[in-house]
Amino acid sequence: MDAYLSRIRQLVESLLILTLLGMVLLTFADVIGRRLFGTPVFGAHDATEHLMAIMVFCGLPLLTAARGHLAVDLFDKYLMTPAMAWWHRLIALLMTLVLLLIAYEFFNAAIEAGQIQEISQALSIPRSGMYAFIAFTSLLSALAALLGCFGAPASHPHATEEHAK
Repeated sequence: MDAYLSRIRQLVESLLILTLLGMVLLTFADVIGRRLFGTPVFGAHDATEHLMAIMVFCGLPLLTAARGHLAVDLFDKYLMTPAMAWWHRLIALLMTLVLLLIAYEFFNAAIEAGQIQEISQALSIPRSGMYAFIAFTSLLSALAALLGCFGAPASHPHATEEHAK
């Protein structure tokens, strides 16, 4: 099972790298075309929007599984103790619910976009597929957050014995 999950992670990371490379190349070509030739790349804004959405929502399940979301360490002295394990489970459960809500809303948006045939402005890319992708990755993130409810509390990389005193 770990080998399977590792392979999926590698594929997702490869997709993220290719997406970022595509955004860099597209932006470079757009700037060169605009500055040197007076002609920007047609649809660069649309393509960048879609690539950015792919990047953000493709990385979301990886970030959630690694428990890499933004954390403020002001209260680590109090919250990073074994007695506060319930707090970490509550936060993971709340994250799960929020991510499920995001998945639900984008699932409904995908259905609606398909019904009204919503497309992007310049390139006429159907939006329903992108909304469905966002719903799917949000659902995967919710599952990863739910697994965090049952696992050991995440250790903060900056937490030390000094902070626990």
